[in-house]
Amino acid sequence: MFSWFENRVNPYPREEPTTPPKGLLPFLWHYSKPAAPWLVLMSLVAGTIAFAEVYLFQFLGDIVNWLSTADRETFLADEGWHLALMGGLVLVGLPLLTTFGSLLIHQVLLGNLPMIGRWQMHRYVLRHSMTFFANEFAGRVSQKVMQTSLAVRETVMKTLDMFVYVATYFASMIFIVAAADWRLVIPLIVWLVVYGALLWYFIPRLRKISADQADARSLMTGRVVDSYTNIGTVKLFSHAGREEQFSKEGMDGFLHTVYRQMRRVTEFQILVYLNNAIALFSVGALAIHFWLLDSISVGTIALTLGLVMRIGGMSQWIMWEVTALFENIGTVYDGMAMMARKHDLVDAEDAKALTVTRGEIVYDDISFHYGKKDGIIEHLSLTIKPGEKVGLVGRSGAGKTTMMNLLLRFFDLESGRILIDGQDVSKVTQDSLRENIGVVTQDTSLLHRSIRDNIAYSRPEATDEEVISAAKRANAWEFIQGLSDMQGRTGLEAHVGERGVKLSGGQRQRIAIARVFLKDAPILVLDEATSALDSEVEAAIQESLFGLMEGKTVIAIAHRLSTLTEMDRLVVLDKGEIVEVGTHSELASGEGIYADLWRRQSGGFLADDHTAAGEAAE
Repeated sequence: MFSWFENRVNPYPREEPTTPPKGLLPFLWHYSKPAAPWLVLMSLVAGTIAFAEVYLFQFLGDIVNWLSTADRETFLADEGWHLALMGGLVLVGLPLLTTFGSLLIHQVLLGNLPMIGRWQMHRYVLRHSMTFFANEFAGRVSQKVMQTSLAVRETVMKTLDMFVYVATYFASMIFIVAAADWRLVIPLIVWLVVYGALLWYFIPRLRKISADQADARSLMTGRVVDSYTNIGTVKLFSHAGREEQFSKEGMDGFLHTVYRQMRRVTEFQILVYLNNAIALFSVGALAIHFWLLDSISVGTIALTLGLVMRIGGMSQWIMWEVTALFENIGTVYDGMAMMARKHDLVDAEDAKALTVTRGEIVYDDISFHYGKKDGIIEHLSLTIKPGEKVGLVGRSGAGKTTMMNLLLRFFDLESGRILIDGQDVSKVTQDSLRENIGVVTQDTSLLHRSIRDNIAYSRPEATDEEVISAAKRANAWEFIQGLSDMQGRTGLEAHVGERGVKLSGGQRQRIAIARVFLKDAPILVLDEATSALDSEVEAAIQESLFGLMEGKTVIAIAHRLSTLTEMDRLVVLDKGEIVEVGTHSELASGEGIYADLWRRQSGGFLADDHTAAGEAAE
């Protein structure tokens, strides 16, 4: 039975994620519509239960009246069918309704509804640009996804379940009390007006505080996660105390919002309780007064006072539920600011898959500034022939890595275009573009998964034999065989830790190289690909790297110039412009920037001015 209800809603919709709307109701509908029929059914059940519970109070009043005047000998004969009807409602009707409502809430909705939001939000966030992630804490983004999806569920379900229940209950209560004696409705209406005014005053203020609190919570979490993510740097500089202070500032900001919230809640609770006390006293006094005048029955007093005491308790429950509701609404508003942000980089409407037949790359009069006034790259043009191996050389900030990022379309050009086999990279799908380019970067971070998963990430359908072959070609198989983790997994099954922290820099780099071997893309980009390797290991895989380059168009970036000597052509950049082009021999024998850099090398690396000055002195 449980599994049948659990499978009524698909928590992983297949539709491609789209930008959610920014209004509260459209935003809630965007993530709730797959479960809409079940949400409506939940509301209907809640309303029916509310009406049945109020009707029980009327029956209580009827029983008091019957017992006050009935003849014991004929009571069952006269009222037996009423008693049987109410007995059926109490023993069968309400338990069945409550069971069905509980199955709807706990099996159909509580698990599936937030997962729908979580799934869609996560898929949408994954498609944001590199700029988006560069400007946000990873912990903050994940916190927003998790808490916003839960807040959507709570907002929708509390609104449809609680408000339908409460509205039905109050409407039925007013009707039944008015049917007994309309004069007793007056203090109840006054109570409702005052209670509504309290809600109207406090709720917007609690919502504002809740939005501030949700943002402060995500900032606090982001700061804590940032410390854990970079724990190596924290330890290296002995800055645990500094990180404590950094986190404490975030915690203080969050705690301040909690204090503000609890002050308002205390004020709200005191006023609600006072309003309830006045209502109970007023209705009780009026009821006794009218009974003394012989204008109402004892049953009416029992009915009215029972309902007033019940709504007094309900008002406390409603207060907490409404407070929680608007906390969640505040969280939704806070999450909406991030989740409804449009993607910076999107595929063109008519984008087609990139087809690489030759591998020619053309940078056609491109300019790019990273949003700054001064140009990083200004009107640069470069053609890389099919199968040509080109090395990009230049000091830090010359624009080498920027050219790689633009080729991969991590950023959009401000002018010009980049063509691969005559196809503008901005007019093809991003997935197909990156599928055709293999990249090894200087800063290699691995996924906290197995060695197999990390190598096969470039081609998930690869067999173990293909994964092992790629590892051997990257000179990684030997150390992989000796790996083990805390769970006892070894070799390809061993997990590497967050960002690959369990491996050395050289080991992570070799895993990354193995991943690109397995991908076997027609275009290859090496951005400091061997920077984390010692000379012995670099020499061991150099031949394999040249094998990997065979038949591919290659762009290689390196500070270790010895790794570029075998390139077909070297392109020297300075301040975003091409200043020299030629082979290693041609440029090294000249008097330009490359020759100067080559002479300044120490052990194959670019030396800074201080090192160069020291060498000259020697």
